Amino acid sequence: DPSAGNIAYYIAKNNRYPLYNDSAIEYYPDASEGLEAQLKELAKAEKFIFMEYHAIENAESWGRIQKVLEARHAAGVEVRVFYDDMGSIGFVNTDFAKQLQSKGIQCQVFNPFKFGLNTFLNNRDHRKITVIDGKVGFTGGYNLANEYFNISSPYGKWKDTGIKITGPAVRSLTVTFLEMWTAVNNSKANDYDVDKYLPQLAPADNAEGYIMPYSVNPLYGKHIGEDVYISMLNKATDYCWFSTPYLILSDELLHAMNLAARRGVDVRIITPGIPDKKLVYRVTRSFYPPLVKNYVRIYEWSPGFDHAKMSIADDKMATCGTINLDYRSLYHHFENGCFFYGSKAVADMKADFENTFSQS
Repeated sequence: DPSAGNIAYYIAKNNRYPLYNDSAIEYYPDASEGLEAQLKELAKAEKFIFMEYHAIENAESWGRIQKVLEARHAAGVEVRVFYDDMGSIGFVNTDFAKQLQSKGIQCQVFNPFKFGLNTFLNNRDHRKITVIDGKVGFTGGYNLANEYFNISSPYGKWKDTGIKITGPAVRSLTVTFLEMWTAVNNSKANDYDVDKYLPQLAPADNAEGYIMPYSVNPLYGKHIGEDVYISMLNKATDYCWFSTPYLILSDELLHAMNLAARRGVDVRIITPGIPDKKLVYRVTRSFYPPLVKNYVRIYEWSPGFDHAKMSIADDKMATCGTINLDYRSLYHHFENGCFFYGSKAVADMKADFENTFSQS
């Protein structure tokens, strides 16, 4: 399929992440389903667990995870946890990392917040990654805080999604984690020996379609996340749908959406019905007129806050990850995503989109 092949070629050429046809992917339309699957796989860990998240809240949901992490550490499993300091402000106290370390869990904080010195909100670690033994990986839109699983409800009901990857494609998530961990590691330990974390795996039993995890690094000068979205719009012939909590578009992405819609492609965007940040919500809505007048359709999810970051086109290709349709996410944050093609997960995502449209 040249349309999907061109996008895969772009990622491989410009982002150095390979394409896999020997792995499996499962889509979760609800973050709670993703969390339950994660807990189940974490309990099976035998060698190592890597977790990298923009936000962790020291509350019930994280408590369930930490209990499993402590048990696996006691069984000899290497456990590393990495979180963004700005993303977790208000969720954890300043000695949270030390508390985890006292339990035998290696923990690092990305870009620690220092009031008056780095109050800017850019160049944050916005990734969401879990890797278990290099065999199973999770990513998606949800952080590890209660609101993502509707335990607390500050903005109505919360909508988020995720994926599980099984098989050799997990190697890309492992490398993404180790790249960031090593970049900020203050210890003298040799973290460059990555081979021991990249096991040679047989194809997954339920391998299907093509899977391509990738990362976004704002220091590289290439806007991989935005380029993948634009490429899907440019290649779509029937439809291209998006879900995003924030809509603050570059001129390039705005033009690509409008051009696709004027070309006859069914372009739709789902945004929140209840905002988490009122000022940002006003900016999001300010982008509606130039889109709608060019036949782009916008849906606001009535039950609450839609935090999912994903796109699907023509019943065959999709992306799911951490990349919002806003300028900071597209240009200034460390992000990650997964492009996939020709799998049941694509159909499952489409069904979720259609269900979400009906609630919007």
